[in-house]
Amino acid sequence: MDRMLRVGSNAPTGRTHWARAVTVSLAVAGTSLALWAAVPTPATAQQASGQSMSVPLAPNAPDTYVVKKGDTLWDISGVFLTYPWYWPEIWYVNPQIENPHWIYPGDVLRLIYVDGKPRITVGTAGDVRLSPQVRTDPLAQAIRTVPYDILMNFVQHPSLLTKAQLNKAPYVVGFRGGHIVGAKTNEIYAIGLKKPAVGAEYTVVHPGTELRDPDDGDLLGYIGHYAATARVITTNDAKHEEPLTHLTVLDSGREIQQGDVVLPAVSTFGDDLVLSAPANTKLNGQVLAIVDGLAVAGRYQVLAINRGKRDGLKPGNVVAIFARGLDVPDFYSRGRDWTKFTANYNTITLPNERSGTMLIFTVEDRMSYGLVVESIAPMRIGDFIKHPDFGHRESGKEDFMR
Repeated sequence: MDRMLRVGSNAPTGRTHWARAVTVSLAVAGTSLALWAAVPTPATAQQASGQSMSVPLAPNAPDTYVVKKGDTLWDISGVFLTYPWYWPEIWYVNPQIENPHWIYPGDVLRLIYVDGKPRITVGTAGDVRLSPQVRTDPLAQAIRTVPYDILMNFVQHPSLLTKAQLNKAPYVVGFRGGHIVGAKTNEIYAIGLKKPAVGAEYTVVHPGTELRDPDDGDLLGYIGHYAATARVITTNDAKHEEPLTHLTVLDSGREIQQGDVVLPAVSTFGDDLVLSAPANTKLNGQVLAIVDGLAVAGRYQVLAINRGKRDGLKPGNVVAIFARGLDVPDFYSRGRDWTKFTANYNTITLPNERSGTMLIFTVEDRMSYGLVVESIAPMRIGDFIKHPDFGHRESGKEDFMR
């Protein structure tokens, strides 16, 4: 096409040609400048699309969102972001609020842009301006990162015990009345509690299956089965090197056995978790256990993984879970013709697929516990854990080329 234009052209040559070319160029440039003034700046275009920015906004991210009772920070983050663990990147910290990460029902979250970057600010319904306000409401009224009662149930009824925790824990040594096992309304004796206050409550846990690191076979901990909640009656150290604590069983989940460990009944989970991605982008581990001994896990179930503090993990970190690709027979590997179907077939391993996302809430040296906050497919013991940015979250397929 360019050649045809040249053949049919009567364009002048020499100085006249260049003068006209410069004139046309300036005219075009002027038109371009005028058009540029009417077109959104790159920052504005990015604000509109949310696609070319470092923080990926959700396709339908709203300008405002009113926080409701029962919301979780994970769900709210998903309203504004494609990847909720980027929340710290867009949360506009207000130093005049006692804890800038606390959000309460009735708060109005607004999506704004500062220097072309998305930010979330918090105000209250009816605010004309987002004026800073001093807030001292207790954390109990604030929106939690994940459902608080689920974490409390895990903390109060330990289902995973570390090796160190088990080695140091007080334990049941006997039962009043000559019983072999204990249950609700029975009385038990424990050793190792020192001198606890009368009325103090403890959780009795039965150690179960060993948890070993698949990398080297080292013992990391045990599955713990909730046995009972017991209250201290008295402590007697008159005839023993270590005091014996006498407790009454308030509630039981299974029979209490000699050797079951006795742990403090924690009444609170403490400060809330701040969403974040692990600093270790090359994180690579496995799921060790599913709480309650289930074969598969889904949303809001607790998992144990073989990575912890030494791998750079901390509470609030989000990790991705990948199911192992299955080995499937390729019956037609020797030809597409059905008549060539044969029992002598090749086996193909399918790709690893993303099955879920987990929020870490307890971190030990070599293992961690996390709550499944997103379930794409059933999760199983032996599934891989990776950095949350690894692979393709939308399709679930692991990207081995990264």
